[in-house]
This record gives sequence, C-alpha cells and structure tokens, in this order.
Amino acid sequence: MTEHENRSPLPFPPSEQALAEPVPEDLRAEQVARLRSAWARPKGWRYWSSVNSSQVGKWYCLTALFFMLCAGVMALIIRLQLAVPENDLISADRFNQLFTMHGSAMMFLFAVPMFEAISLFLLPALLGARDMSFPRLSAFGYWCFLIGGVFVLSSILFDVAPRAGWFMYPPLATQDEGPGSDIWLLGLSFIEIASLAAAVELIVGVLKCRAPGMRVNLMPLYAWYVLVVGGMILFAFPPLIAGDLLFEMERSLDWPFFDPTRGGDPMLWQHLFWIFGHPEVYIVFLPSIAITAMVIPTVARRPIVGYSWIVLSAVGVGFLSFGLWVHHMFTTGLPSLSLGFFSAASEAVVIPTGIQLFAFLATLMVGRVTMSLPLLWITGALAVFTLGGLTGVMLAIAPFDFQVHDTYFIVAHLHYTLFGGMIFPVIAGVYYFFPFFRKRMLSPRLGRWAFWLIFSGFNLCFLPMHLTGLLGMPRRVYTYPSGLGWEVLNLTSTVGAFVIAAGFAVFVWDLLRPRRNQPDAPRNPWNAGTLEWTHDIPVEDWGVRSIPYVTSRYPLWQQPKLLPRMDQGRYYLPDSDEGARETLVTSVIDAKPVLIQRLTGPSWIPLIAAIFTGGCFIFPTFGLYWPAILCGLLAGGAILIWLWTATARPPGQAEKDAGLGLSLPTYASGPDSVGWWAIWITMLGDATAFSSILFGFFFYWTAQAQFPPPGAAHADGVAVTVAAVALIASWALVVLARRTNRLQRVGRARAALITSTLCAGTGALALALAVWPLDPTAHVYPAIVCTIALWIGVHTVLGMVMQLYCLAGSLTGKLTPRHDADLGNVTLFWNFLALSSLAACAVIGIAPRLL
Repeated sequence: MTEHENRSPLPFPPSEQALAEPVPEDLRAEQVARLRSAWARPKGWRYWSSVNSSQVGKWYCLTALFFMLCAGVMALIIRLQLAVPENDLISADRFNQLFTMHGSAMMFLFAVPMFEAISLFLLPALLGARDMSFPRLSAFGYWCFLIGGVFVLSSILFDVAPRAGWFMYPPLATQDEGPGSDIWLLGLSFIEIASLAAAVELIVGVLKCRAPGMRVNLMPLYAWYVLVVGGMILFAFPPLIAGDLLFEMERSLDWPFFDPTRGGDPMLWQHLFWIFGHPEVYIVFLPSIAITAMVIPTVARRPIVGYSWIVLSAVGVGFLSFGLWVHHMFTTGLPSLSLGFFSAASEAVVIPTGIQLFAFLATLMVGRVTMSLPLLWITGALAVFTLGGLTGVMLAIAPFDFQVHDTYFIVAHLHYTLFGGMIFPVIAGVYYFFPFFRKRMLSPRLGRWAFWLIFSGFNLCFLPMHLTGLLGMPRRVYTYPSGLGWEVLNLTSTVGAFVIAAGFAVFVWDLLRPRRNQPDAPRNPWNAGTLEWTHDIPVEDWGVRSIPYVTSRYPLWQQPKLLPRMDQGRYYLPDSDEGARETLVTSVIDAKPVLIQRLTGPSWIPLIAAIFTGGCFIFPTFGLYWPAILCGLLAGGAILIWLWTATARPPGQAEKDAGLGLSLPTYASGPDSVGWWAIWITMLGDATAFSSILFGFFFYWTAQAQFPPPGAAHADGVAVTVAAVALIASWALVVLARRTNRLQRVGRARAALITSTLCAGTGALALALAVWPLDPTAHVYPAIVCTIALWIGVHTVLGMVMQLYCLAGSLTGKLTPRHDADLGNVTLFWNFLALSSLAACAVIGIAPRLL
C-alpha cells in the first residue's frame, strides 16, 4: 500500500457547492499577479534558458520545419538531376549524398521530432496541466536535437555527408571511406537520445499529469495516440541504437559484426534496422491520425463515433507494426514460411487502420459538418493515403514485391503513405491549432492555394513513379540512358516536385509572415470541445489559470460552467503563493489527485549538458577520442548538478492546500512520483536495446553452421560466476539499503550502500577479466561476447555512480527516511540491471558451452 493510500480520505471529487463559491475580485487579481510572476518567461538573451513546454515546443516545431525544408531542397536537386537522361548537373557521389541526407532528414529530423514538438506544445493544455513533469528534460532533448541535426545536415556543405542510403546497409556503409557513415551513425544516435527523452516526457505526462477526474476512458484521443506512439518509440528506437553501437564498433575498432569473412552477417543490421524502420512508419502515421481525431469531431459538431474502437485499433496498429519488419526483406532469401507469415501480418495491419478511418467517416456522416480549411487538408490526406495503402497491400504480396523491389514503384508508395499519412494531416493540424499556438488565424485564401498546389503537384510528381517503377527504373541511380520509356515520366515528376515546392512556399509564408496588425483570434474559433481551447488571450505562460475537474470527454461542450470557473480560479492550484511553478500529479487510471509537484524553472544546465553530450558523440566521428571522453565526463557532471539542485529536494512543508479544501503532499517516492515512472520507462527502453544485442548473439547461432566456431576461446567461467554473484549481491544490498533507510536505520543503510558499491565494482572487474583474453577482432563470436560484457560493465559503473549519489544525499540531508525518492529510483534501476546481468552472464558463460 502506497503512502497516498494510507492518508485520510480526500475531499474529492469537489462538490457543486464548493465549485459555485465565488472568488473575491481582489484575491483573484493577487493570484493572477503571483502566477504571472512565477511563470514569466526570461527576457533578453536569458530567453534561451526557458524550459517550459510552450517555448520548447515552439523551438522544436520551427527547427523541425527548417530541417524539412532543407530536405525538400535536396529533393528538388535530385529531381533536377533526373529530369532528363544522361544529365550531369551533379556527380554520382553528390547524388548519393543528397538522397541519403534527404531520407535521413525527413525520417529522423522531421517526421518523429515534429510529432514530439507538437505534442510538447499541445499536450499540457489538452490534459489541463500547467506543464509536463520534466521541463528541463524537454529542453535538454531539444538542444540535443538541434546540435545533432545541424551537425548531420551541415556535412553535405563540406562534401563529407553519408552516401550509403538512409538505411546504411553494410558492407557498403561499413567499408565506405571518409567520415560520412560515422556522421550518420553518431549524429543520429545523438538525435535518438532527444527522441527517447521526449518519449519519456510525453508518456509520463499522459499517465500522471491529467486533470483531476480525467480517467483513462475520458482522455482526449490525441493523448491516447501519444501514449501508443511513445511506447512504440520506446521499443523501436533501442534496436537501432544497438545496431548503431555494433556498426560503429566495426568502423572504429574492427569488431566484425557484419563482416562475413570473420563470421559476421550483414543481415543482422537489416533485422535491427527494420525492427525500428517499419514501426517508425506507424510512429509517423499515428500522430497524424491523432490530429484527425481532434479535427473530425469539431467539424462534425458531435463527439467522435466509436471512441473505444479507435483506442483499441490504435493499440492494435502499434502492436502489429512490430511484426512486419521482414516486409522490407522479402528479396533477401528468407524461407517461404517466413515470407508467408510476414505477408499475412502486413495485410492484417490494414484492419485496425481501417477501423479508425471508418470511425472518422461515421462521425462525419452522423454529424452536422461545417467545411473548413483543416477539413480540406484532412480530405486530401484521406485520398492520398488510401492510394498509398492500396499499393502497400500490393507490396505485402511477396511475388509482386519481388518484381518492384528497389524500383520507383517503392518510392511512389512510400511518399503516398508519408504525405497522406503525415504531411497533409500535420498541415491540417497547423491550420487548426494555429490560433492556439499564436493567438492568430492563418489565411483561408492562402491555405486553399497551398492545398491545391501541394495536392496537384504531389500527384503530378509521384503518380507517374508507379509506372516508372513498373517499367523497371531502379531507385538510387543518378542518371539513366534514353530510349527506355522513362524520359517523359521523369520530366513530369520533376515538374510536379516544383509545384509542390510552390505550395510549400505559400504555406511557409502564411505561417511565418508578420502579424503585428492582425487582431487576436477568437478564444475558441472552431467551437471545439477539448481543453486546449481554454487557453488565455492575450497569451499567458502559466498553461491554465486553474487546473479543472473533468468529468467528460468534451468538457467545453458537456460542462458549460467549466471555462468561467477556470478563469475565476475556482479549481485547483489557482495561486502561486510561494512564487514557484507547480502542477498536479494524479493517479494513472482514475486521475485522482496525488501530489503537488514543484516544477523546475529556467536554467542553462540543459543547454550545457546537451553541448557536452554532443561533443561525446561528435568528436569520435573524427577520431578524437580523448576530447570525447572529456566531454562525456563534463556532461555527466552537468547532469549530476542538474539532478542534485533541482530534483527530489526535501520540501519546506509536507502538505499544501491545492484548492477546494484539498490538501496534498509536496513530496512522493515510488509509483506516486513521476521520477519513478520516468526511470521505469527509460529502463524498459534500455532493456529493449540490450535484448537486441542478445538477439545478435542468437542470430549468429541460427545463421551459422558452427557458432561458436570450433576451438574458440570462451569467457572465463569462474570470473563470470564471480561477476554474477557480485552484481546480484550489489542489487540485494541496494534493496536492503532502501528498506533499512525507511526503518530509520540510516547508519545501516549507508553501510549497505558502501558495500553495494564495492560489490558492483567487483562484479564489473570480474566481468572485464572474464573476457580480457578474447580477441574481438578475430571473429564475431568474441566480438559479441565482449560487447555484452561491455554493456553490463558500463551500466554497472553508472549504477555505482547512482549508489554514491544516494550516499552523498544521505550524508548531506537530501535523502532521508521520509524523503527517499532518489534511493527508490536507484533501486528500480538496479532491479533492471540485476536481470540484465543474470541474462548476460548466462549468455556469455553458459550458452556457448551448451551450444
């Protein structure tokens, strides 16, 4: 039973009498002044130290838009090169760099980041929260994204960009000379940190920061999609990170993971990449469906039809998407049974997708539809995506895929899916939510011009590519001979690409043009029913004036008194009497108030930590390993200062008035705290990455006739046993430290922490000694064994830092028997590490001798 469950019953839900009680005007004015002061954004150059989601989300959106435009310019150059046969506008090498960077930028620098950007901006308002749980984490993720994106994109200006395709297949990519492949691997791995940080922030936000009363079955559909997509990012990105690690170790250390002459196998990279790559298609697609799910009820003037079916189908799409990755590998010589299974799975995903689309159509049919600009873009999205989905079903049939694989038919299918499933709905969302973002309206006339230019240009560009591919034109060729019937089709596609560019020029001008003389938009210009339209005009940085009590899915339609009561400060946290930024934390299922969380304010620490983290990834690209190690240490130091000064500090008062007679604690540990959930979610992703490395070990075993090879040296069995015992002992002592600390036996807890650190060090050392005699450059078997040991060793060192951090907290009063969130989170980390250690020791110590 948690501490919250032990407390006396709360005056929740609030009574109608309490909600109807008026707030004196003078008190209301004082509350507004204090809130405005607490949430004020920094001025001047300190503006860049902002951490609240409205600012970070805006930076994210504009940066992702800039990267998308850069990728679009690359696409135009590609189309100019292919406009006529035997063109020499650019060289083959430059063409390879352009198509590699175009795909990489669109997928890694625009599609996923744009979803996370919009969600950071929008989600607090949708949930009725002041902000997300970890504002500085959001800022850190943004600065990582910016630094990594600029680093990767700018490589093309110096003619050193990656050139092996956005999928970086070995051996082409591993044997490529120059730093291009390393820029892709290390730069995008750095960016993936930003994506995972944002996913953790968004998942915790949906689970723990909903307005009181907003049970999971009352959440806006957008929040459900954020939860599903965040979970998909958590399971899809780690396999790619694991693959990047193996790839870079082959490039830098000559460990032969993908070298067949030394037991490696390039197919492992394809499996790890597409375990990420195919779910990413749905990671891109589902957020756009989420935008559609917000627009459709508004234009239909009624609640969505089939809410539960839409939620279940979204979860179904997310689940099925992880069973489709071999869909991209039909031509690699897989067994017929595998082809049949993955072909059926690729067709099955159509069913939950269709449920969502038919629910939207049903809502429009039974509603009173008012045509608007967002609906125009949604209609275009439906038309384009339907065609992309039909060609997707064709490609799911293996014999047809054999014929068109790596032709321009695939290019056409991919763009119909991504434009219809992402670009058009996102632009619809921009027109719909722009009054929320900027408190102004976009031009309907320019919006229609942009739509018809992009819609007609898109079909002019990509519809002919289906025929170009069926006529045999392969992808990724920089020129082609005349007389093959491709000339007119390619010229048509090039003309269409420039029509698309004209449409985007109109859209971007409308988006960014000055609006000083334009009047403010109405507060709820679309007459929508969800909470984001309770925003303040003129803009206020506090999120919501008071955090509402929600009892319906469309509160502005179904709770007519909600908005005036929010404005009057009749709900929760209407004040900031201590001058601090605060929000409510609620229970996961029923959204009952649990905690008043103090949020961190503006700080340079996220930027500093991001710069040093960037150096840790960027310097190895050029073989500068000592500066990279120094940057890693400085990044770790910055993060430790960040955590020490701003997280889990003992509060000045144990409880505080939240409003409406509700008194809540100001400190929590365990599942009541957001930090516990963040660690749990992060370690789930970490465990996925580690499982991907273990998958590599067993993949080699199944793919090779003899693995391990005859006569191969194994990890020392005694040392592996010592490592397993020491690491399990360290975990047990951490658990003991937390229990004894809670029982007021602080001295014993400190002794347990010291002993656990020594045991962890012993385990790491024993694991290193176990694999020390192996030569990881000689064969893939010692290479994968050393990699598993290295993974556990690095995590053990990190666990030792955590143990010493808790010991320091105990000695200085930051960690006490009552305030032990840090120790609870470290215990959770060690729970995962103990399981990983047992798995690693079994794989490197027992499995080779059995196999």
